[in-house]
Amino acid sequence: MRSGRFWAWAAFIVGAAYFFIPLIATLEFSLRMRRGTYSFDAYQVVLGDPRFQATFGYSVVVAVFTIILGVLVVVPTAYWIRLRMPYLRPLVEFITLLPLVIPAIVIVFGYIRMYGSNSPLPFLASARGTDILLIIGYATLALPYMYRAVDTGLRTIDVRTLTEAAQILGAGWTTIIARVILPNVLIAVLSGAFLTFAIVIGEFTMASLLNRPAFGPYLQNIGANRAYEPAALAIIAFAITWGCMSVIQFLARYAPKSANRPN
Repeated sequence: MRSGRFWAWAAFIVGAAYFFIPLIATLEFSLRMRRGTYSFDAYQVVLGDPRFQATFGYSVVVAVFTIILGVLVVVPTAYWIRLRMPYLRPLVEFITLLPLVIPAIVIVFGYIRMYGSNSPLPFLASARGTDILLIIGYATLALPYMYRAVDTGLRTIDVRTLTEAAQILGAGWTTIIARVILPNVLIAVLSGAFLTFAIVIGEFTMASLLNRPAFGPYLQNIGANRAYEPAALAIIAFAITWGCMSVIQFLARYAPKSANRPN
């Protein structure tokens, strides 16, 4: 047992060092913009940059709409499959995994091909149409994470019993999903939402090829032309991502446990 504990701690220390040493080095480098002393000058430059504020604000808005679209599509789909069509679950799970296999560059070139100015649906002919395509593309990239989060939440409740009880009380399908199912899987939905937010904030390929002022292309542009500011941006992006992960862990830990048995 002592030998096993030693190797377990050794593996943990090696893994932690592999993860934290580059992060600490990046943080230390980001503080050396002022020669001879440590300072937060790089962070002040980045946070005071109007392009940072504009691109980050744009990505936050797009992330919110992406989350809304993902919830509207995934929650009813996962609920209906679990309630009425469980035999389709393997097929749906396979479809939701495709964004992990198909590169984002393939998806965005398909958009350009199908929705360019010469197509019957020229979404790319206007900025708002391009924004809509970008939101749909981000929802596609986040689909594997959102679907599995919601499906896991549905497994913790008795979907059939809740549905039958709501129908007895005269509720329609929209009411059942919005006022019965969604509140019971809210923690799972929030987990998928924060994962979606993290994906949207750091995504580069789609926003760049669709020529949208998102945060990902801004990160790449700063990294190609500056020295200390990219390190500061990397730390900021890391803090945002881990902030989302911490919120997920907090919600999962302090969420009330369902008393229903899974169906």
